[in-house]
Amino acid sequence: MLNLNQLRAFYQAAKCKNLSVAAKHLFVSQPAVTAQVKLFEEYCGLKLFKKKGRNLHLTDEGKALYKYTRKIFECERKIEDVLEQMKELKQGTLRLGSARTYARYFMPFLLTGFRDAYPSIKIHLDEGSSLDMIHSLRDLKNEVVIIAKPEEHPDISFIPFSQEEVVLILSPDHHLAHKKTIDFEQLAKEPIIMKDRGSGTRRLIDDLFVQHNCTPNVLMETGDAEIIKLLVRHGEGISFLVKEAVAVELQAGRLATVPIKKQNIYLDVSIAFLNNQPLSPPAQAFLKSLENLGTKEMRFEGMGALMEKMLAQQR
Repeated sequence: MLNLNQLRAFYQAAKCKNLSVAAKHLFVSQPAVTAQVKLFEEYCGLKLFKKKGRNLHLTDEGKALYKYTRKIFECERKIEDVLEQMKELKQGTLRLGSARTYARYFMPFLLTGFRDAYPSIKIHLDEGSSLDMIHSLRDLKNEVVIIAKPEEHPDISFIPFSQEEVVLILSPDHHLAHKKTIDFEQLAKEPIIMKDRGSGTRRLIDDLFVQHNCTPNVLMETGDAEIIKLLVRHGEGISFLVKEAVAVELQAGRLATVPIKKQNIYLDVSIAFLNNQPLSPPAQAFLKSLENLGTKEMRFEGMGALMEKMLAQQR
């Protein structure tokens, strides 16, 4: 089997054309280099050097072999450079997953500071339901996900990140739109356009209907918040979405909302990652950026409030 120490000694001797200089590059003594080169020649069964004074000259066989060894150690240097760049976050990929609402409305804001700090890191952003993102962690597709925790998983760590208010949305022309409050018995009579199963919002709303001994009249299920908003605007049904996802439409009067009687609805959002897998340097850096994002109090006022306060601090 080829001995890499011997090969390295041959390479440096051939490159430097001098055993003393080669020894300095290898941080060993000259006799050690001489011995390694001799052993390598014996292994090859070939004479690789001719000596003239203190200088070495490659034989034809040595020249042919040097062409290949030079490529090997140039690749080694490149590997060392790449490893160093990865450690210093000058190269690498952040594999990040998010619930759809977060991906579309909040992730651009969350990623801005990370991109400014680490412009050479590529970001692969995956989106789906919270349950989809749990599966993506377990399948090693993503390293970190931001989701509403769908259920406990012993192999996944969840770090509380924010609380998002969920609101009832209706068409401004809906017959319930001008009520002061609505109870779940009234809501059960209305066609509801629900988020798809696996969504944190869907699980939260389903649980609330169960708590109030009501069964929702589910007209349609979809994971696309934009489709939900469009259908509700056209009076096809009512729905529940994170408040920040409908803030523009509510302010413009394209959608309406009515408080639920004696019921504030909040969705707990968490950062999740696998317990038993080491995180890459980009993933570690992203987690650190989230930890440094505002104060603990700000995190639990919802991402909308956090975004406003952070933008105000930057002005």
